[in-house]
Amino acid sequence: MADTPTPPPVGRLAPSPTGALHIGNIRTLMCAWLSARSKGGRVVLRIEDLDHPKVKRGSTEALLDDLRWLGFDWDEGPDVGGPSAPYVQSLRTDLYRDALSTLRASGLAYPCVCTRSEIERCQSAPHAGETLRYDGRCRDRFPSYGAAMAASGGRPPAWRFRIPDAASGHSQVVSFTDLFAGPFSQDVSAFSGDFAIARNSDGAGYALAVVVDDAAMGVTEVVRGDDLLPATPAQILIHQALRLPTPRYCHLPLVVGPDGRRLAKRHGDSRVSAFREAGVGPASIIGFLAASLGWLPSPSPASLRDLVPLFSLPSIPRAPLVFTPDLLLPHSSPGR
Repeated sequence: MADTPTPPPVGRLAPSPTGALHIGNIRTLMCAWLSARSKGGRVVLRIEDLDHPKVKRGSTEALLDDLRWLGFDWDEGPDVGGPSAPYVQSLRTDLYRDALSTLRASGLAYPCVCTRSEIERCQSAPHAGETLRYDGRCRDRFPSYGAAMAASGGRPPAWRFRIPDAASGHSQVVSFTDLFAGPFSQDVSAFSGDFAIARNSDGAGYALAVVVDDAAMGVTEVVRGDDLLPATPAQILIHQALRLPTPRYCHLPLVVGPDGRRLAKRHGDSRVSAFREAGVGPASIIGFLAASLGWLPSPSPASLRDLVPLFSLPSIPRAPLVFTPDLLLPHSSPGR
């Protein structure tokens, strides 16, 4: 019997309007776009604006303009519509609330009144990165959300995902094969414990929202930075709990500064808009990044469409790209 052909992937671009797009953002978005397009797939653009304190006015319009200027396009998105509209997370909170209700009904979500400082004080040992392990102290503590709010003095409780059997000392190991990083396993019980899925009763938390949105939008391939690799097992648990299909994941090295830390203002102005103002054309930016990904022998002007037949995951270096703005500025040339 002949093998059933694999359908073309549905990829996604999911920028956050917390500031201008920089070279690190574009490098990862390039890989996501090319991975889908090189296989004849579709691309969905979604604005992930749930980090409300950091969302900046006008950032959505600016990032869409930068993406179009660089040659990106998408089949569904906030400006073109589509069957899964709206494509802005802050307009989709009803969906997250429904998903949270499903988890609550199945006993997999509970209210938590613990603050970050309280959780930090309970750490038995230093924890890598910013992830704090939660010891489950609010498990089965409150009979209702209202009771939890009353106990917190009116401060809205968060919602946590109840990891099955974690309280009894059993491990909850999630294993998957990343398209770039390879086999990856994590005992979520030991790594994070019962993890937060929402800041309030709306259920609008990042981990829950991306799971709900990827499933609703038919996303089958998630390409993103490897800083999110440790967060993926928790998201897979949510997929499983909601009986939603789990996409294939691909986590790629970040762009960092000379100090090895992820690209930021302290490393100089790496915003796309700054290079535009300096006269660097889109073809120069795309060509530079293509060379850094192993698809061109050296930086030379190129368009995204030029790179579709050259896309290759194995060609991408395993180490992060160390970047300073002067690496790109000397090679500036008018875009085509």
